[in-house]
Amino acid sequence: MLVSASSLLHTPPPPPPPNDVTLKTHLLHNFNTPSQLKQIHTHLIKTNTPLSILPLTRVALICSQNSHFLYAHQILSRIEPNTQTFIWNSCLKLLSQDTHPINAITLFYQLRQYDILPDEYTCSFVLKACTRLNDISHGKIVHCVIEKLGFRYNTFLLNMLVHLYALSGEVGVAMLLFDKMSQRDVVTWNIMVTQLAKRRDIEGAYGLFLRMPDRSVRSWTAMISGFVQCGKPNEAISLFREMEDLGLKPNEVTVVAILAACADLGMLDLGREVHEYLNRSGFGKNVRICNTLIDMFVKCGCLEDAKRVFDEMEGRTIVSWSAMISGFAMHGKAEEALSLFNKMTEIGVIPNDITMIGLLHAFSHMGLVNEGRRFFSRMIKDYKIVPRIEHYGCMVDLFSRAGLLQEAHEFILNMPTKPNGVVWGALLGGCKVHNNIKLAEEAIRHLAVLDPLNDGYYVVLSNIYAEAERWDDVARVRKLMRDQGVKKKPAWSSITVNGKVHEFVAGDESHPNADEIFQMWDELLVKMKRIGYVPNTSVILLDIEEKEKEKFLFRHSEKLALVFGLINTERGTPIRIMKNLRVCEDCHSAFKLISSIVNRKIVVRDRNRFHCFENGSCSCKDYW
Repeated sequence: MLVSASSLLHTPPPPPPPNDVTLKTHLLHNFNTPSQLKQIHTHLIKTNTPLSILPLTRVALICSQNSHFLYAHQILSRIEPNTQTFIWNSCLKLLSQDTHPINAITLFYQLRQYDILPDEYTCSFVLKACTRLNDISHGKIVHCVIEKLGFRYNTFLLNMLVHLYALSGEVGVAMLLFDKMSQRDVVTWNIMVTQLAKRRDIEGAYGLFLRMPDRSVRSWTAMISGFVQCGKPNEAISLFREMEDLGLKPNEVTVVAILAACADLGMLDLGREVHEYLNRSGFGKNVRICNTLIDMFVKCGCLEDAKRVFDEMEGRTIVSWSAMISGFAMHGKAEEALSLFNKMTEIGVIPNDITMIGLLHAFSHMGLVNEGRRFFSRMIKDYKIVPRIEHYGCMVDLFSRAGLLQEAHEFILNMPTKPNGVVWGALLGGCKVHNNIKLAEEAIRHLAVLDPLNDGYYVVLSNIYAEAERWDDVARVRKLMRDQGVKKKPAWSSITVNGKVHEFVAGDESHPNADEIFQMWDELLVKMKRIGYVPNTSVILLDIEEKEKEKFLFRHSEKLALVFGLINTERGTPIRIMKNLRVCEDCHSAFKLISSIVNRKIVVRDRNRFHCFENGSCSCKDYW
């Protein structure tokens, strides 16, 4: 796509009065077309003025993207035959930075056609254009030119080539070039570490990182970000601590990555340390960092801190508003989410598709069916947002949780796009809550095709059968799982105490503090039963004796994590727990009672949402 060369140059000043001399002088420095250039050229010849007065870069640029290239080439050959490459490089630099970098590549081929010898700068500008376009085919041609002209000693050019090959998916070629480089600098290593991590080869990236002779802050940041992107937040935090021990100061990108790791693990203490560092270092006003802080505080269960960061932001983007609305949704605060949404639209901020997902989630978590219907319609009509599969999933979840299973089913059947596993999974979840075996069986038929290795769906169906005491069907589902190689994911819960993450699995008796945990649980159990607690053994969907069911129930991972937290934290401090699956009904009831017995705030983040237990009640208002 061609772009006007004049758009790359400074906008000319207003035209002078209509005087022939001043008009020619003005045009001399502000011509925008080859036709105007020819007028000036004619004028210079007639007045016997040297052509060297012409602005040569402008001459080259005006003629570079049309059939007048040869004309410019002839002018430059007469005036500056020895510096012609320098002038064309100036054009290449401008074009490679422009909206349409393909024009730089086009110019490069014209230079080669007329035997204008490229230098190292020529190659660098064309490689920049190739990188911006992710154009490996033309990049390979430039690579050949580099080899042919003997520029392989130029580390900067080789770094650009390594980056382009890796970026284009030819990581093997990038690695081969990396290995053959006679000299590498820290940039070379950073490129390979970053690209391997982006392609989820985290072991390869870390192996290179360990081999690096020198590491910059960017090196550490690339590796920390890679761990986070590949779902290894513990390793990211460990590496961050190592970086701190060496006295290196994190940059803004490091901070964003480590805050994301804190959010994944629920490590509030470290998140607050980073927040304090940001305020000291002056990064605290950075919008991207503030957005990440909001997300971190939300996912660590500190909605008040997230709202404080949001309120103190000087310039909020739609990402900021969406993050805060989604935060309210996760914490079951639909009214606050809607209020913030209305405030946002009142000041003229237009919601995007992510904003609407957050708002619809808020309605789903609190059963606000009418509001969900209304805003789904408004999203399409008022905001012209084409619904994505996530929006449809929110609506199916909303109807299913509310018991409107037939409406949810019809909604799925009438979707303009093919429903995915998440959509059918939402219906299946509603079937479990409302004991609808028929629709559950239909949902699982679709899920067996769409997401055959997801153990959660089979477990839900098995549990539905178990609640109906259809033990033969339970056995059939479990046999189906075995036959298809689907393994049930073990339930685990984690709690962070004094900066260390402690994980518990259901029935875990191997923990060093197991005896102390079980003893305290027994003491709590006595107090709970005094105020009306009755173990809900119906959640143990095994055909075993009642006493055995109670033993399983009392060893649920979230209960173990809670008691460990009560033992190892100061009185009055909140307990924050993460669970990989949905909190069971018995643990939910028990946590409400325990929060009043120990006078503690207990925050649990499960697979779907947050539960904040305080003074004997939960923030979800028992709608979950």
